[in-house]
Amino acid sequence: MKFNNPETAISFPIPPCQDDEYEETAWGIENHGEDFKRLTINRPKVGAKHVRFEMKYCGVCHSDVHLALNDLGGTMYPIVPGHELVGVVTEVGSEVTRVAVGTHVAVGCTFDSCMGCDMCEEGEENYCKNGGHTHTYNDMKKHGHIGGNLDTQTFGGYSRSQVVHERFIIILPEGMPLDRAAPIVCAGITMWDPLRHWGATKTDKKMNIGIVGVGGLGTMGIKLAAGLGHTVTAISTSNKKKELALSKGAENYVVSTDAKSRSQVNNLDLILNTIPVAHDIQPYIEMLGTNGTLVQLGLVGTPSPIVPFSLCMNRKSVSGSLVGGIPAVQEVIDFCFEKNIYPDTELIDTSQLGDVYDKLESGNDGGIRFVIDIEKSAAM
Repeated sequence: MKFNNPETAISFPIPPCQDDEYEETAWGIENHGEDFKRLTINRPKVGAKHVRFEMKYCGVCHSDVHLALNDLGGTMYPIVPGHELVGVVTEVGSEVTRVAVGTHVAVGCTFDSCMGCDMCEEGEENYCKNGGHTHTYNDMKKHGHIGGNLDTQTFGGYSRSQVVHERFIIILPEGMPLDRAAPIVCAGITMWDPLRHWGATKTDKKMNIGIVGVGGLGTMGIKLAAGLGHTVTAISTSNKKKELALSKGAENYVVSTDAKSRSQVNNLDLILNTIPVAHDIQPYIEMLGTNGTLVQLGLVGTPSPIVPFSLCMNRKSVSGSLVGGIPAVQEVIDFCFEKNIYPDTELIDTSQLGDVYDKLESGNDGGIRFVIDIEKSAAM
């Protein structure tokens, strides 16, 4: 694993367990530059509005790699990644009404929010105006709805159990495969929410939708857009993923580095760009039709030049999107269950995390979402 920005890494040791906490097994990176190992972390005990669930599976996201290796700077160590949590409820607080012991549940990227601003009230907790949402890991407990020591960081799903306020629980339909459900609360919602916001989930109108990048995110986007009845164009830098993209539901395929291939498409209503590294977005803008929108989903921290004139002539737009609010996550879970749409997954255990991170750093040619089998890992 290749770590970055050592000068910005933050040492934030785990303090002793408080009376309102319990010790739990987790897998994480204790210090910048070190390998994954088994850790003991502190979880809050269940309060009146809290739900505790035993972790069964946790997906591994490319964002986990960025944060664990300090690509973006400011990572707090030790870090326990994971924001694709799936498990079974084992305890509920006295005021919990949404779930009961035995309910199959999931938690995604949003772990807490202020619950009072207009965005939270609209079910867009991911855009909370009061300091932003609290991420499931590597964030501070800034909103006060997470129990235990409020001066400690959040720890993610590479662990045996989790405790969360019931508002942020996603209920899984009976019969939904837990291991394949895990990536939906990240990859699924990342692709679903822009489809939802730009009208692709709420209209009978057939749209032309482009998906840039045919990896773990892109293949899920292709499946969702095709499942909604739209014409999907997959966009990649070479032909090597053409067969994969077409097998997932794309009707067209464009090689973005080939001017002739690009020139065949100029009518896309919406393009979802999953590329997580610095790149030129102007070629994608050229593929938009009138009133078309390019939505950036990959977490790129460097500028990308655009030609403003290219936006003016056909009222094109460039925007961005960050996961989705709790109602939208529940919506995509229910849609995927109804349509039998799931990510392509591969089960792993925690001993494989280093190798998996290396694979994700070098690209995800097969579009696979890796999912940790927590019970198997705990037994090792």
